[in-house]
Amino acid sequence: MDEQNQQASPKESIESRRQEKLAMQIRRERMKRVKRVAIWLLVAVFIGGVVWGLVKNTTSTPSEPSALLSISSSDWVKGNSESKIVLVEYSDFQCPACGVYHPVVKQLVEEFGSDIAFVYRQFPLRQIHPNADLAARAAEAAGVQGKFWEMHDLLFENQKEWSNQKNAIDNFVKYAESLGLESGQFKSDVDSKEVKQKVNEDYNGGVLLKVSGTPTFFLNGKKLQNPRNYGEFKSIIEQAIKQ
Repeated sequence: MDEQNQQASPKESIESRRQEKLAMQIRRERMKRVKRVAIWLLVAVFIGGVVWGLVKNTTSTPSEPSALLSISSSDWVKGNSESKIVLVEYSDFQCPACGVYHPVVKQLVEEFGSDIAFVYRQFPLRQIHPNADLAARAAEAAGVQGKFWEMHDLLFENQKEWSNQKNAIDNFVKYAESLGLESGQFKSDVDSKEVKQKVNEDYNGGVLLKVSGTPTFFLNGKKLQNPRNYGEFKSIIEQAIKQ
């Protein structure tokens, strides 16, 4: 009986080692499958995050010009804000061409004020007009105290006076005081986060609309080729009203 057990032991040992190898192979295969599943889960999560980000960006930024050009609560509007005829100007207070168009637009608003809504938006060309951003903020700061359009007019009408000044803020404070604004608050608002953000929002909206120069006009969502004179601009407005 002892001899039979001794003879059987090597066989049992071989069988045991075979079973252990088989078990190890099974464990390795399981580990491989777990790793593959984990990798695919990570890839799925990554792709899902990218897609979510794209959707978020798409939904948070208006993609249609009509959305970007509709009147918002932060816009400065002159004329009839309820009108279906909306003229939007992206402009730079230091831009000579904008200065030339200023009296033209002002006359149009005076003539068609009950029929159109005129929207002024900031588009300071900072790279070529060093005082443009400061002027835009000066207008917005005046707006905080209810005098946006008055400062808007003074900046254009005195453009040559301050355009090349190193301390243009002194000119702007003088204009603010002439309008009866509190100068301390005005200077504080010029450098405030809120005013800077408003100028940047206007500018970024113009970039999305592919505004590349000033002035740029949009009438009812359509970009205009700048009219050559008041008569031509007036004719364009009249046609829009008739339609």
